Amino acid sequence: MRILLTGSSGWLGSVLAPRLRGLGNDVVGLDPVASGETQIVGSIADRDLVMDTVRQHRIEAIIHSGALHKPNIESHGNSAFVATNVQGTLNLLDAAVAAGVERFVFTSTTSLMISQAIREGFNGGARKAAWLTEQMSPEPRNIYGVTKLSAEHLCRLYHLQHGLPVVVLRTARFFPEADDMAHAIEQSDANTKANELLFRRLTMEDAAQAHVAALAKAPQLGFDIFIVCAPTPFRPQDCDALIRDAPSVVERYFPDFSSLYARRGWSMFASIDRVYDASRARDRLGFVCKTSFADVLAVLREEGAV
Repeated sequence: MRILLTGSSGWLGSVLAPRLRGLGNDVVGLDPVASGETQIVGSIADRDLVMDTVRQHRIEAIIHSGALHKPNIESHGNSAFVATNVQGTLNLLDAAVAAGVERFVFTSTTSLMISQAIREGFNGGARKAAWLTEQMSPEPRNIYGVTKLSAEHLCRLYHLQHGLPVVVLRTARFFPEADDMAHAIEQSDANTKANELLFRRLTMEDAAQAHVAALAKAPQLGFDIFIVCAPTPFRPQDCDALIRDAPSVVERYFPDFSSLYARRGWSMFASIDRVYDASRARDRLGFVCKTSFADVLAVLREEGAV
């Protein structure tokens, strides 16, 4: 399959491109930043470039992971986010329809699911953790979320109007940058990321594999949106206790976690304020992240046995 991959120089693109090629696909990388995985240096906001690229390379599938992200808010204005995340997505969708592209995968974000009201609840002492599924109606709190949600709506529209098969993946955290959560300040980065696998993180490798799964299933699904996150051990009935005493909830599911953590000098978050439920991706997309919190504990057990 001839695939156009946007964001090919980014963290995800650098893992996804070789994986796609390893499956026998021809991959054309498009990114504003040059890299070994990028054949075309340019912006998706450049409509002529996008249209010409899709046509000239006879693209059959598009994976659209290129975007301005939340950290870019500090250095880019709202108009730049609209140009890249909204107009850029529209350019790709128009090119896909014009060229008869067979499938389209869009990398979205769970960040757009956190409204200002939910955020204020987190900061103001919420009574229970938020259990987040695809059924909720997002009200993004910043320009990043607004433009990603707008792009999702464009994807849905082009499926309805043109029959373009589109799968939207709302990925949880997978970037390797240090966490920006307030309670992570006194923990190591590895400790923080391990904790987050319980409720809001996945590995880079799993993020890439989710896109491979979405690409394969897109024609069958037509249009769908999935949260992609490591499987949580928690259940909705845990949400009250997760806010009040997260370690006790974790210990119910993993009785030896506290001793394993103690050997490493690690600690669990005192409170967990949200849980992303990825069960729909499991049930409809047939995808489950390979790495979970249980795997972290397995590694710690092996270290202790040496």
